[in-house]
Amino acid sequence: MPSLASMLRGIRGAPRDPGTQGRCARDFAMRGLGGALALLAAFALAAAPAHAERIKDIATVSGVRGNQLVGYGLVVGLDGTGDQTTQAPFTIQSITNMLAKFGITIPANANPQLKNVAAVTVTAELPPFAKSGQAMDVTVASIGNAASLRGGDLLMTPLRGVDGQVYAFAQGSVLVSGFGIQGKDGSRISLNVPSSGRVPNGATVEREVPIHFTADPHVTLNLNTPDFTTASRVAAAINKALGEGTADAIDAVSIRVAAPANADQRISYLAMLEAVEVDPGEAAARVIINSRTGTVVISSHVRVMSAAVAHGSLSVTITERSDVSQPNSFTNGTSATVTPRSTVDVQQADARMFVFQAGVNLDEIVRAVNQVGAAPGDLVAILEALKQAGALRAELIVI
Repeated sequence: MPSLASMLRGIRGAPRDPGTQGRCARDFAMRGLGGALALLAAFALAAAPAHAERIKDIATVSGVRGNQLVGYGLVVGLDGTGDQTTQAPFTIQSITNMLAKFGITIPANANPQLKNVAAVTVTAELPPFAKSGQAMDVTVASIGNAASLRGGDLLMTPLRGVDGQVYAFAQGSVLVSGFGIQGKDGSRISLNVPSSGRVPNGATVEREVPIHFTADPHVTLNLNTPDFTTASRVAAAINKALGEGTADAIDAVSIRVAAPANADQRISYLAMLEAVEVDPGEAAARVIINSRTGTVVISSHVRVMSAAVAHGSLSVTITERSDVSQPNSFTNGTSATVTPRSTVDVQQADARMFVFQAGVNLDEIVRAVNQVGAAPGDLVAILEALKQAGALRAELIVI
């Protein structure tokens, strides 16, 4: 059995001699793909790092992507929860245009008051390599003032891509997870969002998106998270498995890999590449703060230089009261006197100072903040102050 490196020698030389690539692709098929897969599997088991991840989990193949589709349609059959046509005239216009296609003409002076129809947007993602006749899920959402789409049916709706071409048609029963109940006095109880839903397998693909999968003598792997270290390690792992010169790191995202031109061989080749395991580079030191929820996430490489921190809180409470004085029995007063009274209470918590030594790690940061009983909001203020003082050795990101 020849080695995997010798089987792919011609592929590595493809950029210099296109004819060599074709001969190597034929040689790759003739000498046995099964043996190559076995060798690669044995290499992966023997040399995989302790915390390795497969390439298929950290990268995608360039050009293999989905495409967004959108359409405008009507949901009918609602139980009185559709659009209020006086406030959503486009719903009546859509009904009129649809009926006209069936030879039904609505008089110009007629003003239908429909409650069982809702105008909706229909969205879907066309998967890569989707073929004509395949089914996919669609999402339906009201664009009018419909209260709920529960129990409705989506009429045939064309779905268009960014180029304006129709790639699929959607139709079917809308499944809604939420519900809403409203009383005559205006009170309302709602669970989730009843004005949107899904139609499982509700769209049928009618047009395929051309993908030039074998037009280039290389395939490009794009990392899900840009990182120079990971890109370098991915290229090194592929070269170690398939031979030097097979892969080159282009930048922090892309790795270019020589590949066979034949479609069947290229698919088998990519299957082998996806199984190669790599030890990704560690992420940069970051502190992520969610200002809406108060969530703080600190990565493991965050360091703090020498700094002293004092943190305290001031609480001001204002209480409003009203004193009522009744007139005496032998006076001419006829009504009670109301006197407002305000009470202001100021409390300041004990401000404790703690010192960060140079180069402290994540555990020491959390321990020091917990000792003073700081809440998440207090921690955010402390981290922002440390960043402004130049003592926080990390990127501070507020989302």
